[in-house]
Amino acid sequence: MAVNSLRPFAGLPIRPMRPFVLKADADDRARALNCMTQAIYYEAAREPVRGQQAVAQVVLNRVRHPAYPKSICAVVYQGAARPTGCQFTFTCDGALRWAPQAALWRQAQDVARRSLAGFVDREVGSATHYHAAYVLPYWAPTLVKMTQVGQHIFYRWTGPWGEPPAFSGRYAGREADLSPELLASVDARTQGLLSPRGAAAHQITLAVAGEVRTYNVVDPAAPGGERTRVLGTLYAPRRQPTPDEVKRINDSLATMERGVDAPSPSAPAPAPAQAKPGPKAEAQGAAVLPGL
Repeated sequence: MAVNSLRPFAGLPIRPMRPFVLKADADDRARALNCMTQAIYYEAAREPVRGQQAVAQVVLNRVRHPAYPKSICAVVYQGAARPTGCQFTFTCDGALRWAPQAALWRQAQDVARRSLAGFVDREVGSATHYHAAYVLPYWAPTLVKMTQVGQHIFYRWTGPWGEPPAFSGRYAGREADLSPELLASVDARTQGLLSPRGAAAHQITLAVAGEVRTYNVVDPAAPGGERTRVLGTLYAPRRQPTPDEVKRINDSLATMERGVDAPSPSAPAPAPAQAKPGPKAEAQGAAVLPGL
């Protein structure tokens, strides 16, 4: 949270998007409404309505942006059916195993229904990414930091790619039939995969500015102890840092804070940042890491 607060908002205009009105048959409409409600509920159930509307707007923005799929369910579940990274964290972190609370689900459904009937959240404009204020995604500095609504910070792509005219994609329909059986299968495929060495591991794919890389994610708490750092391998942060590591981290933060606090009248104004997901959650560049 401290580092997020040190990164300034871009201060650029936030331009509202055109209304999105879902035009689909009864089956596609029901599936789209369910997927949108799931995204709002599992990403922002305890956020104020403003925060839930902002999450819905990100989903709609992705449907229209050339970089993403062209249906509600395809955007929400992008990457969830394979162990290479999901865009919205709840689709691959086991959250769907928990039944929703009825009252909160109804509220999320109301927000979803309005968003699919043309409601436009002007606060987040053309945002396509967000993350919770208490996490620090690797991709955050590569995007334009737009605004914060509730506990989520919202971002858009840089340059013309992040402006409303770029959102020229058309809704294609053919919403996925996400039955409970399919969701259980997806969850099983994204949990507890084993590497050839027997250590608990899985893979994620991260993309920034068009560059896509796949990484192995290894659990250092698995049998065999801490692994040697290998290029192309990421490690889940379960090992407790040593006192010496804690001291080095604190010293680094103190140095950074002194640098931020020091007067620098000749320093130029910071330039806007530039670059999936990804949330708790975030909508990320191509994977949602604490989140798409």
